[in-house]
Amino acid sequence: MDAQRRPSIRSLILFAFLTTTPGILDNLNAQGKACSLATPQELQAALGVSVSLKGQSGPGGADLCAAQTPTVSVLLRLAKRTTSPGAEAAGIEKAKQMGATVEVKTDGPITCSTLIPPKNLEQIGYNTTCSVLKNEQVAAIEVTAKTQKDMASMDALRNVAQKMAGRF
Repeated sequence: MDAQRRPSIRSLILFAFLTTTPGILDNLNAQGKACSLATPQELQAALGVSVSLKGQSGPGGADLCAAQTPTVSVLLRLAKRTTSPGAEAAGIEKAKQMGATVEVKTDGPITCSTLIPPKNLEQIGYNTTCSVLKNEQVAAIEVTAKTQKDMASMDALRNVAQKMAGRF
């Protein structure tokens, strides 16, 4: 696979785990709300590392809050859901066709997923995402680890997502 195609492959794989993607988000006019979805203490309990969150605007007007540690990057996102039905499933199938191992669990309005990339795509990272759909808005927590051993557990992020559900 040539270097020119890698960004589109990364985008496709990440799409498989998000209930929304930055390229298709509408503005919620909710600047700063993503950082209120989870506290640094809740994230530390879930990840086992201390994080310092920074708010920012994302593509399509999404409200984002990010943190970076030596082993993981964390992204909290709040946006209006605008994907078409079946888009997530199609993205997941595409990721599987490329050799990724994908696991998805849904419990009520919370959907969590993990992505373990194939050996040739390990540079994209090992991803765990949980999202909450509420009133056509989506709040998501995404944790990308550099190595598989540093991946966030689905259960730990689901606990954070349950708390997030009451905050937007």
